[in-house]
Amino acid sequence: MVVAGIGVINSAATRVHPSGPCSSPRGSWAADMSETLFPATVSSHVFTLTAPFRAHPMKRLPLDDTFKVNRNPVTLREIVLDKLRSAIMNFQLLPGDRLVERDLCDRLGVSRTSVREALRHLESEGLVEFADAKGPRVAIITLADACDIYELRCVLEGLIVQLFTLRAKPKDIRALEKALEENRQALKEGELQQVIDSVQGFYDVLLEGSGNHIAATQLRQLQARISYLRATSVSQENRRGASNKEMELMVEAIKSGDPMAAHQASVDHVRNAARVALEYLKSKQDEDTKVREIIAPVALKEPRIGR
Repeated sequence: MVVAGIGVINSAATRVHPSGPCSSPRGSWAADMSETLFPATVSSHVFTLTAPFRAHPMKRLPLDDTFKVNRNPVTLREIVLDKLRSAIMNFQLLPGDRLVERDLCDRLGVSRTSVREALRHLESEGLVEFADAKGPRVAIITLADACDIYELRCVLEGLIVQLFTLRAKPKDIRALEKALEENRQALKEGELQQVIDSVQGFYDVLLEGSGNHIAATQLRQLQARISYLRATSVSQENRRGASNKEMELMVEAIKSGDPMAAHQASVDHVRNAARVALEYLKSKQDEDTKVREIIAPVALKEPRIGR
């Protein structure tokens, strides 16, 4: 590598004048600095700096265990979990059905460990219960439990919809409209699981846009049982069209910027779904008790703290 420059510094121009440092012929600080940096002896002299180029050899790093392709057991466990959850949601496995590990292993073609882990996870979601020594079974959601879930939905979803109305950005509104249309298309195609997924997609947009992650977390912890009850109500023919219309009213209230109207539309939607699902559960569980009314608290005009 070669670096070259031409010195053109005049020795007279850089010499300090007797009358003072600023009275040199060039009369500047730069002149004094040039004397220091480039002495007069290099005037009109070509200077060259030469350095040899040396290629440094690339260091080889060892191939350790991180280079291995790991078979991820979580993938298989998630597949088994989704299969069992879908079978419960689609009523292929009914409440009270015994879940024999050996039979499930044969049907799914997986190990007993994968089945056992999936069942324990479904227990945490409230879809499977280990009620006695006979082993796990599909959980029975009682009328009382269902009423409790619907009342909690009225509170949390009403709040979520209010906050979404106040905080949502234009892109959130567009995402909600898209989710509503996807639900409408799913209803036309008639696949129950697709309908359930589209409704959940609609609520996912609301949860994200509300800005209240604690309320969203509480609802997601109940998601499996909410989805099961939702499947119970949506599977009834007289409920499908009404459900989408109620969701459309929610969107219209949100777009109008009226949080109170949005809250009321949300509560009405939950109550109407509850009425259908609870009557269905009552008929299947042979209970003579009257289905209680779903209570919802009065909405606050301003649900945000500190406003």
